[in-house]
Amino acid sequence: MARLETSPESPVPVRVVALRIGEWISRLGEIWVDGQVAQLNRRPGVATQFLTLRDPNANVSMTVTCPRGVLPDSVSEGSRVVLRARPDFYLERGTLSLRATEVRPVGLGELLARLEELRRLLAAEGLFAADRKRPLPFLPRTIGLITGRASAAERDVVENARRRLPGARFRLENVAMQGTNAVLEVVDALRRLDRDPDVEVIVIARGGGSVEDLLPFSNETLVRAVAEAFTPVVSAIGHETDRPLLDLVADLAASTPTDAAKRIVPDLAEELHAIAGLRGRARARIRARVEREVELMHGLPERLRRTVRGRLAREQQDVAALQARGRQRFGSRLETARAELEHVRARARTLSPQATLERGYAVVRRSDGAIVRAPAEATGPLRVRVAGGEFGATADR
Repeated sequence: MARLETSPESPVPVRVVALRIGEWISRLGEIWVDGQVAQLNRRPGVATQFLTLRDPNANVSMTVTCPRGVLPDSVSEGSRVVLRARPDFYLERGTLSLRATEVRPVGLGELLARLEELRRLLAAEGLFAADRKRPLPFLPRTIGLITGRASAAERDVVENARRRLPGARFRLENVAMQGTNAVLEVVDALRRLDRDPDVEVIVIARGGGSVEDLLPFSNETLVRAVAEAFTPVVSAIGHETDRPLLDLVADLAASTPTDAAKRIVPDLAEELHAIAGLRGRARARIRARVEREVELMHGLPERLRRTVRGRLAREQQDVAALQARGRQRFGSRLETARAELEHVRARARTLSPQATLERGYAVVRRSDGAIVRAPAEATGPLRVRVAGGEFGATADR
């Protein structure tokens, strides 16, 4: 298809643009489309019936026209269908629709098979892994609750939670819990609560229903939104036998809305009873410990006396032993010193001038005190020192 050449000076009419768009769309041919019937307009006697086909995972829809006899009677709003259609561009209004030539309702078995395939894909991504589960707060400031308006699930959660913890605070988000708008409304409510800093846990609650009614809670968009939330999420969908994919991705899967109420807040009466029991056990433990210490203190003085006496006796023995070893070592050192002193005295006597004099030698000095070492030095009066004393002398020339 040739491209249109246009400019401000030579624009093309609207009809030309519409014709070219219609020609391009018509080239797509017949296609098979999967979706959910959001709106259905059956008018008796009218040759063409209209429905709105919505994408289950996105806020996208298209109008579908069905000639008489194409749309099965079993199809109703909320039904999942697969249809064969040709895109049709309505030139007069510039609108796009699908003209169906065959419509097939998707059976429950096929839906369950699709859910099982989706479960395997999400599990392979790790969205259901146990290590992703976050613990719930013990005492949440505010509880976010997503549920239907004035529903039994809302009453079960709120009343049972406040019965356990009077004054429990809730932020309610009442949305559609089934039908074509359920997924988008629940996801929007979840994101609003997740942004609220006061909300510390979010509960998605709904009563029981058929498999088709609970399909929104196995929707991939909702499952991924819960996986991306920062706030812990509790799933309380249906009854114990119901198992939507939301249960697998949530941080806690409660069997019923009532069970969710019991899991998100503590029972004040039970906690007070437990505290009282702990206090009683603590008092008993302290009392028993004090009694044991008192008994020990009664016998402590005598034990201290025995211990001190024994310690003093050992210390006295040690002191006496040290004294004996000290005397022994001192006496030994003293004897050694005496022997050394006598030896020194003997050597001193041997080497002293007196000993030399006693062997017959004499020391001669002049009157000036100088010692005479040669005969020529003996002049004038002399003093002679011998072993017995001194006497005067003169030199005989």
